[in-house]
Amino acid sequence: MSNAIIEKLQKEIENFKVESAPESIGTVLETADGVVNIEGLEGVQMTEMVRFSSGGSKSVEESLDQTGSTFGLVLNIEEDSVKAVILGDPQSIKEGDSVVKTGKILSVPVSEEILGRVVDSLANPIDGEGTIKEDKQMLVERPAFGVIDRAPVDTPLQTGIKAIDSMVPIGRGQRELIIGDRGTGKTTIAIDTIINQKNEPKETRPVCVYVAIGQKESKTAKIVEELRKQGAMDYTVVLSAAASKPAAELFLAPYTGVAIAEYFMDKGRDVLIIYDDLSKQAAAYRQMSLLLRRPPGREAYPGDVFYLHSRLLERSAKVNDSHGGGSITALPIIETQEGDVSAYIPTNVISITDGQIFLDSNLFNKGIRPAIDVGLSVSRVGSAAQTKAMKKVSGPLKLSLAQFRELEAFMQFSSDLDDATKEKIESSVRTVEMLKQKNNSPLPFEKQVVSLFFITNNFGRDFPVDQMLVIESELFEKIENESPEIMDEIRTSKKLEDETKEKLTSFIETFVKNRKAE
Repeated sequence: MSNAIIEKLQKEIENFKVESAPESIGTVLETADGVVNIEGLEGVQMTEMVRFSSGGSKSVEESLDQTGSTFGLVLNIEEDSVKAVILGDPQSIKEGDSVVKTGKILSVPVSEEILGRVVDSLANPIDGEGTIKEDKQMLVERPAFGVIDRAPVDTPLQTGIKAIDSMVPIGRGQRELIIGDRGTGKTTIAIDTIINQKNEPKETRPVCVYVAIGQKESKTAKIVEELRKQGAMDYTVVLSAAASKPAAELFLAPYTGVAIAEYFMDKGRDVLIIYDDLSKQAAAYRQMSLLLRRPPGREAYPGDVFYLHSRLLERSAKVNDSHGGGSITALPIIETQEGDVSAYIPTNVISITDGQIFLDSNLFNKGIRPAIDVGLSVSRVGSAAQTKAMKKVSGPLKLSLAQFRELEAFMQFSSDLDDATKEKIESSVRTVEMLKQKNNSPLPFEKQVVSLFFITNNFGRDFPVDQMLVIESELFEKIENESPEIMDEIRTSKKLEDETKEKLTSFIETFVKNRKAE
């Protein structure tokens, strides 16, 4: 062997260094109710994922190679131990099991293929239709966009519900709370809004994400079936964290939902996300916090329960063009007890959102559905995003309905009322009747404009109250058959031009005249 080769080998041996990095393997001290206490995990971060391996302490390689391992999410970092919640089957973790850091903050895989699918709180498919190809890992917790990165809310998000689009309109990028007692139609409004997006042009149609938190699996399955039937699953993702799942999954579900929404927003698309409902997420977080031995506060909720919802809802925004110009519109749902909007969680979420749609159980029981209380419902942004046509026809609506609620008490004494008040009450009764809508039958924007134009101009004064909805459907049918250009003009221009208004007035007058003659 030549001296040159020997010298080269000697040089390489002298320069050779063993690259080693210290790895810490922790051990499970105790496990109870889905929460584990771990010792020995040095340098672990908050919300980092850790991997559990059964069978005591092993080498790092062996631990990391374990297939089908259960993961945990670090939520408490204490002086001599770490507490984590188990993401998966709590029964699979036992005392003495080894725990390895993954070095990854909790994130979920997302791609375009997720549309039309039903996933769990870690974005894994649960609909039995195969795996979803991963395009990008999205952080479950990510900071919201700052004020400078946001754009004004100026585009309407049509719900297809006359009472909402006319009186409490929602803009793309807004956060509008749906609040009310159990069984007042909160989920119905949310689902109708998803279904109505099929009336939007394909290129501007929002992606919809429905997050079911703590719902019965049968209820979620019914919703998925209805969305399929209506052709709405093509642009919708359903994320289900059922009532039977551990509290950690119920807590994570909304954050995973908004991470999926952010994937599409980052591509410059509009997204509608529905959290159904955040009361159950707050209850799950309270359960977790008590198990993690965090100090309880008011109503046993932890002190940061406001931050739980604010950091979630602040991620909804309309971003400016330098960030792609996309938006996330949030419709969080909160359940009240006996209509008490001044309770802890409802007041928290009301203060975070840009308005609320309050559903009243008394109205619901009277058969006024959707049971929207006009006095307590408000949109702090939407009117800026409302189309000119809708503004024109809905202007006097909210005031007249609010006055009607006050006058309603006097209706039983109608014989003693003056003619002007009687007329106002009769007109308002017809308006209330016309604003009723059946489940899963949202109206396209142009039909809403025609319906509201009919009622605000008092064309229905000579018809019986119980005939109003029948007359509305007959009017739609007649316009579509005889003058479809009226609907087309409203749809394309988003305005009610003088010429269109004249055509519409003339058409309705003829329709009313013929209808009376029958």
